[in-house]
Amino acid sequence: MGVVKADPQSQMNERYSRQILFREIGAEGQQRLLDSTVLLVGCGALGASHAEMLARAGVGKLRIVDRDFVEYTNLQRQTLFSEDDAAERTPKAVAAKKRIAAINSDIEVDAVIADVNHSNIESLIAGCDLVIDGTDNFQVRYLINDACVKLGVTWIYGAAVSSYGTTMTIIPGKTPCLRCIFDEMPDAGSAPTCDTAGVIMPVIATVSAVQVTEALKILVGDTSSLHGSLMQFDLWANDRQRIRLDAPNPDCRACGMRAFDFLDTETPEFSAVLCGRNAVQIAPPRPVTLDLDQLAERLQFAAAVNQNEYLLRFASGDLEMTLFRDGRAIVKGTDDVAAARSMYARFVGS
Repeated sequence: MGVVKADPQSQMNERYSRQILFREIGAEGQQRLLDSTVLLVGCGALGASHAEMLARAGVGKLRIVDRDFVEYTNLQRQTLFSEDDAAERTPKAVAAKKRIAAINSDIEVDAVIADVNHSNIESLIAGCDLVIDGTDNFQVRYLINDACVKLGVTWIYGAAVSSYGTTMTIIPGKTPCLRCIFDEMPDAGSAPTCDTAGVIMPVIATVSAVQVTEALKILVGDTSSLHGSLMQFDLWANDRQRIRLDAPNPDCRACGMRAFDFLDTETPEFSAVLCGRNAVQIAPPRPVTLDLDQLAERLQFAAAVNQNEYLLRFASGDLEMTLFRDGRAIVKGTDDVAAARSMYARFVGS
């Protein structure tokens, strides 16, 4: 007797049976999830949690963009990654794609190793039904806000540090945007980070759970059930509050005046201190594609080089550089931009 192949519809019904039984989703909602594409900006603690939950829920395509690689300090809270990923310094987007393929091989994952900036944010959003914030960077959040307001794409803001979390869902033209609520970006160093204040896993899970639940509501078309607020909570202090959101602010520079200050910048920043990490990111002023094999061969006489297909790493004195194919580098061991640029110029070129 030949092998009887399972009907794809019955396979779907079996895999997602408990979710389909939830009447607010049902079979029609499940099909909408399968037909959806979501952009996840950042694949750290929040982003990894988003990716796993959405993959298990059956969202048809995930585009995951992250600029960083897995380190041992990530393993306490970034649920998609393993010790092998940290040992090999696998780019987070790539490690996430590999893990998700083992969770749900029926969905598509587009892993993008890149620094999100004004030159690529609109192309990353293109074709996506929803954007979810998993970053730890206010500049990127304001950039996402500009791009989503301009393109009319819904996005879900979220942040978690220490035992504190906050989130809000932004529907351009219907709800206030990020700049309606927080007109100016916080000054550098004015807000705590996971590297300065620490973080506990439960607050990551809480923020992510709210964000993903909002995402499911949007993707199945049940926007009337959105919480419609700026939600804040401190799990350790047992404190929760919701600030009800009304209409967009007509005086907002982004959604009121259509002035996209973060999107319309003339040139990308060449360097940025990575808050709390004693590291600086260097990015080339123009798009490039490095031949890592050729560079590793050139560097072997100056330093011991560790390399995989995505990046190479070497040390010089007290500094360590991780270099990616797109020309970006993370220089660890300093928060001095000039020192980081100097190392980049010496070994990579200006």
